[in-house]
Amino acid sequence: MAGNPDLDRDAAITRSLLGWGVVAGPFYLVVGLVLAITRAGFDLTQHALSLLMLGDLGWLQRTNLILTGLMAIAAAVGILRAIRNGRGLAMGVLVIVDGAGLILSAVFPPDPVAGFPPGSEGGEFSVSGILHLLFGAIGFIAVAAAAFAHAAWSRSIGAPRRALVSAILGAVVLLAFGGGVALSPSPTGILLIWIAVLAQFVWLALASAHIYAWSPHPLRNASTTRGSSQPG
Repeated sequence: MAGNPDLDRDAAITRSLLGWGVVAGPFYLVVGLVLAITRAGFDLTQHALSLLMLGDLGWLQRTNLILTGLMAIAAAVGILRAIRNGRGLAMGVLVIVDGAGLILSAVFPPDPVAGFPPGSEGGEFSVSGILHLLFGAIGFIAVAAAAFAHAAWSRSIGAPRRALVSAILGAVVLLAFGGGVALSPSPTGILLIWIAVLAQFVWLALASAHIYAWSPHPLRNASTTRGSSQPG
């Protein structure tokens, strides 16, 4: 049976890929919070979510991180397909780096801390723990840079309010992550890491949705001029 002649398959694929950028954050947070409240000894005010990778059920959080990273990479491919210029390349590559950082953070779990897993006294320093922190830092820096690139692109298409939101979220990611590392493992440090994680996924969702709406509609007869319906 012949396909729909009005369907632009490339546009449909691009929009489908961008949709994963909206899904990634809620998926990661919902799964992580469910694990956090069901794992014995885990305290959201004292422990970073990545510590859920430790212990007998640690594979669940590792899987969560890997799937989230793959969703981010899918969204990055959508960005590269949608915006074929330097800023699109910058955004796409940086989001790929962020997704790869999530995956590699799952491959190299963090070191135990006092109280988690239950019975741990903390104070351990391993190559895996150092690499976990390194890949996490690279991911946060990459997504912040991607947010700044999105801000520049948004300004170039006449969307200054979206540009401002992206710039703010990029700054929040950097400042909150840096403060969280400096103040870890105090409750304030954990809170700042949470803020960085939330800002990261809020930006990815907003940027993916923005580029999704800006991209051509898969049905050719429903297409409108790019950006014509986008608010500033």
